[in-house]
Amino acid sequence: MYINKEDLNELEFPQLLAEISPFAYSPKTREKILQLRPMEIDEAELSLKKTSEYLSSFESSNAIPFDEYEDIESELKLMLIENYRLENTAFIKIKTLTEQIGKLQKFFPTMPETFPTLLEDTSVLEFKKEIIDKVDKVFNRFGEVKSEASPILKDLRAEIQVAKKAIQENFNRALFNYGQSDFLDDIRETIIDDQRVLAVKSGFKKRVPGRVLGLSKTGSITYIQPDSVIKHYFKLKESEEEEKKEIDKILRKLTAELAEFQPQLWRYQKYIFDLDLTRAKAKFAELINGVLPKINRHKTLRLKDAFHPLLFLRNKAENKTIFPQTLTLTDHNRIICISGPNAGGKSITLKTVGLLQLMIQSGILVPVHPKSEMFFFDKIMTDIGDNQSIENHLSTYSSRLKKMSGIIREADSETLLLIDEFGTGSDPELGGALAESFLEFFYDKKSFAIITTHYTNIKLVVEQLPNAQNAAMLFNEETLEPMYKLEVGQAGSSFTFEVAEKNKIPRFIIHSAKKKVEHDIVNLDKTIVKLQQEKYEVEKLKSDLVERKESVEDKRDNLQKLNEQLQQKLFNFQKLYEEEHRKLQFGNKIEAFIDSYVKGKSRKDVVRDFVKILEQEKFRKIGADKDESKRLQVIKRKITQQLKKEEVIEKITETNEKLEEKRKEERSLWMKVGQRVRISGSTSVGTIEKISKNKVIVNYGTFKTTINADELERI
Repeated sequence: MYINKEDLNELEFPQLLAEISPFAYSPKTREKILQLRPMEIDEAELSLKKTSEYLSSFESSNAIPFDEYEDIESELKLMLIENYRLENTAFIKIKTLTEQIGKLQKFFPTMPETFPTLLEDTSVLEFKKEIIDKVDKVFNRFGEVKSEASPILKDLRAEIQVAKKAIQENFNRALFNYGQSDFLDDIRETIIDDQRVLAVKSGFKKRVPGRVLGLSKTGSITYIQPDSVIKHYFKLKESEEEEKKEIDKILRKLTAELAEFQPQLWRYQKYIFDLDLTRAKAKFAELINGVLPKINRHKTLRLKDAFHPLLFLRNKAENKTIFPQTLTLTDHNRIICISGPNAGGKSITLKTVGLLQLMIQSGILVPVHPKSEMFFFDKIMTDIGDNQSIENHLSTYSSRLKKMSGIIREADSETLLLIDEFGTGSDPELGGALAESFLEFFYDKKSFAIITTHYTNIKLVVEQLPNAQNAAMLFNEETLEPMYKLEVGQAGSSFTFEVAEKNKIPRFIIHSAKKKVEHDIVNLDKTIVKLQQEKYEVEKLKSDLVERKESVEDKRDNLQKLNEQLQQKLFNFQKLYEEEHRKLQFGNKIEAFIDSYVKGKSRKDVVRDFVKILEQEKFRKIGADKDESKRLQVIKRKITQQLKKEEVIEKITETNEKLEEKRKEERSLWMKVGQRVRISGSTSVGTIEKISKNKVIVNYGTFKTTINADELERI
């Protein structure tokens, strides 16, 4: 990707890198961060995935076992020199680095779904436990060479201990004997050259055989090493010299043995540097709420709730509000022209888009909504701010024209242009005409661009271009205060006279200025203001209508359910009525038989008539039973089919239950106060404020809501 140093400075990319570098452990990694530049899409996407995975470890209890480490690059270069010996600390550094690799290789495979890219990085490393074993064989846990490192060293250290003990015993004996004879001064003894010596009164020095090691300043005391100690002292020194030689021999051998693993150690060091870089970027992403948006291979950029990261940090430190921006660039909407009053946020919008693009192409997560999308440009070219050059004696306008000349030569369909105050610096009419020609040139080149302007002719040209759009920084017409919100689709007014009036410019001067301005321009500016206000009202009305529509649909669904319930109840009542009516008729017939029998009808006739009724009921019952049997067979078939389905459903349910249990386990790890979440199926992101059993209070900034924990997704 092409971008010059001046453009990087205009977009404040070096300042951003300076915010990231302190998070690195190693000075070399910090320096590498300061030198970061945009890279190819495949390399950047890999870096983004690793950073995103590392970031996820901060939001859960799955802390990656990666701590501060020491650089071993110089040791790796020196160990190949023949018969070279590394220092003790170097071996401990090599061992610690190898142990770090071992921990990471054990950790990442336990969560392959959470850290797939980081796992792949460690899996290609060849872990050599022999390195740790070889160092442990020589050094103890305090970084000292062990006596067991060699048989000779063990014997030498035994001799040293014997000599030290003999020196101690013989000196104490001499101290006691001469102390009884009043040969010693009051201090009795002292230390010279790490040796205990007797403080003998100079008058008695010939009475104490031994080696004189010095005199006091006054000469009244002679420091003598007793004869009984001298032999053991020289034996100690001899053994200590032999010990040093043996340790040197052991460490040279160990250096040569570790040199065989130098290729693996180089890969360990390179991997750790890279992981340090990834961690630093993840720590910075945590600070600015950075995420990995969707990376497109086609030309579609959709920034939703995008923040300028440096402004976000500054405002957060000062407890100020920062306003996010939302915009889209595609092949069918390549150019956005932002207009509106000064100090309304136009330049910040340009810098936000440019800096976020540099970040994503350098493998750094960006502070946007997770549903955002981005793609990669081959070139980013900017013209933001005052480029006056004192050394070259160039005016602001000349300097900008010189820069525009370079942009014209380089611009193509893979370029993102960010130009502030497009065409300003010269006569408004002539500068406006030149700016219009620039715009048409970039449009024909199919470049992507975001520009800001106060020129009315530029706004009108953009309206006529099918693949370009006007946009405005919203301004409160009543309070004349900027709202710092970008509204795409409508040109904005500069509110020149309104702002002047608010800043207490006398009205007679403003009225005089209005008369001097062409009538049509004033009317156009007023029309723009009116359209902007009307659009705001339309958007508000549209939002209200959407809410009402959703409310009506909910009510309609509820009424439909209620209607179905009433229909079912009516059907049940109808069946009950028919059954009761049949029983009543049968009872009436029995009552008639009883009455006729009481009135004298013969028993035989009554029984005959009753039997007829019984036969009729029998045939009705049989018919009903047949119908019922058929109905039961149909039901049985349906039940059989249903059971087969239910077996499948049961398996699916069992699987779902297992998945739900797994989700609950995962949820228990990341569900904590401060975690950013959203409701399943929703795009609105909030922050967990309080957790009570399975109920969670989510803060959306302007409002709070209580919801079940299982309905939330982690961001």
